[in-house]
Amino acid sequence: MRRVPPPGPKGVLEVDWPFFGVLCLVLVLLVAREYEPEIVLGIAKAGVIPGVVVASIMQCEFSSMAVTRREAGSQPVLVSGAPPSIRGRRVLVVDETCDTGSTMRLALSEVRALRPAEVRSAVSFRTGDYAPDFWAFETENFIILPWDREIIQNGEIVVRPDYAARL
Repeated sequence: MRRVPPPGPKGVLEVDWPFFGVLCLVLVLLVAREYEPEIVLGIAKAGVIPGVVVASIMQCEFSSMAVTRREAGSQPVLVSGAPPSIRGRRVLVVDETCDTGSTMRLALSEVRALRPAEVRSAVSFRTGDYAPDFWAFETENFIILPWDREIIQNGEIVVRPDYAARL
């Protein structure tokens, strides 16, 4: 689960499924102008969703790796790495958002250790100072993704309590 910052001057960007689809198309167009990956590697959890869409549109292979934070505000840790099949291939590492870049830096370091032919990074949302190779949208707003907005509690689907106050 992502850390939700306390309310502040940032606004809220609530992303719906159609907007998410447009962002994926924009990201594919930006990548395709400069790079032709052989495999898209999504960073689980949130980066897997745009990663699969990007890989499907670009007609290339998809795989994933998992990076998490054990506690809110802590440094990211690798849960499961990239597959050995990326060795010698052009790889595009995809995540949903990128702020400080700590998750992307860790992912890229792990990917480079497997010696791909080339590796580039892409995100749907750039929200901070770190600049991946490609991003579809830049914002300082707090982002609520369509797959994170609601959760199940007591057998019912409800708006996440930590998001409800922002909506």
